[in-house]
Amino acid sequence: MHERNIAEQSTPFWWEAAPVKPLPQQSLAKELDVLIVGAGYAGLAAGLVLARAGRSVAAFDAMSPGEGASSRNGGITSGSIRPDHATLSRRFGEKKALAIEAEGKLAREFLYDFIEVERLDCDFQLTGLFRGAIGHEQYESMARSAEALAKRLGIESYAVPHTEQRHYIGTDFYRGGTVRMDIGGLNPAKLHAELLRVALAAGVTVHSNTSVSSIARDGSGFRVTTVAGTVQARQVLVCTNGYTDGATPYLRRRLVPVRSRIIATEELAPEMMARLMPKRMMMGEGLQLGFYYRPSPDGRRILLGGRDSSRVGDPAAPTLRLHKGLVTRFPELENVRLSHSWFGNVAMNRDMLPRIFEKDGVLYATGFCGSGVVWAPWVGTRAAHKLLRSSEHPCSAFDFRPPAFIPLYRGNPWFMPAVIQGYGMQDRIAMWRASR
Repeated sequence: MHERNIAEQSTPFWWEAAPVKPLPQQSLAKELDVLIVGAGYAGLAAGLVLARAGRSVAAFDAMSPGEGASSRNGGITSGSIRPDHATLSRRFGEKKALAIEAEGKLAREFLYDFIEVERLDCDFQLTGLFRGAIGHEQYESMARSAEALAKRLGIESYAVPHTEQRHYIGTDFYRGGTVRMDIGGLNPAKLHAELLRVALAAGVTVHSNTSVSSIARDGSGFRVTTVAGTVQARQVLVCTNGYTDGATPYLRRRLVPVRSRIIATEELAPEMMARLMPKRMMMGEGLQLGFYYRPSPDGRRILLGGRDSSRVGDPAAPTLRLHKGLVTRFPELENVRLSHSWFGNVAMNRDMLPRIFEKDGVLYATGFCGSGVVWAPWVGTRAAHKLLRSSEHPCSAFDFRPPAFIPLYRGNPWFMPAVIQGYGMQDRIAMWRASR
């Protein structure tokens, strides 16, 4: 039984259309205006702005560009803010909370405009997102939040009662839900490949498989040591997120890499896809360890993702957990084979907010908390404007103090299995309450 459910491939489904490859080796520049650590969405978006402003820019990636989260994520343009409005207001004040939420809208609009203006071929579709409620009590709370979101930001957002749920998703697992129409889907590996193409054309030099080992002050600039040699840089921007390593120990103590895994089904019959996902929307749900899922861009498969509590290797258990979640929501998929199962790291911090901050002259653009498709290009772009000291672009709401450090943590997330077990217990309690 278990062998039948193991996926055929352990590489991302997205790589079928946009394989991730190393770039040809290039010689190091002795001096740069800006050196960027990381060549994912954030690093390339920043490099593009800087190169077009006339700066000499090089981005260094420890892997092939895009091999990390930029080509492994679910391709949902959520731009989620994990703390709710009440939590943001309590922590930062009402004004800051409103600014953070408003910037989420700006960031999505920026991404959509960027895709159109730069003619990025990444299968983007503005489909909307349905979020399922676990029980009637949660439905009422979500319905109020949808109404408040529409009033505060003018986003098309509304509740879907259980009686109308099947118009949006072919399951009775939820007790209604909400829809917001400003979220869509794309192929994340294609988005990165297109962003890389545009950045290279603008003059950004990208070094693949060239890790940075240290960043040190050197007069008015920095001396950056890489496996290929040393570079003098006037400014340094770090955009490593879930793949942060020992080169930036200050950041490493503040970001926790968390595995997220995604499975993809084999191609399904058109009539089955029409029953299960009649509007081809992106999907989420109101659980701490809830799944996110969606149709593939061609509408032939279902992709489902969630947290992976394993820490080493590529064990079968997390794949089987996702398969069970898929079948619980869509029982008719029980005998459907999985074509792909893969994982990648997202980066969480104690505030659960993206961040731009400066420490000892180095600028950081990071902490996307599982929503990097929207946040990484936006935060990278805003960081670039900060380096340029551009008066045309106001300060980002995410440009403030660094995330707090995590006690007893030096980069090894030894505590994550226990954290995930705790979240799982909360979800079991929520499911029990919903079933009463």
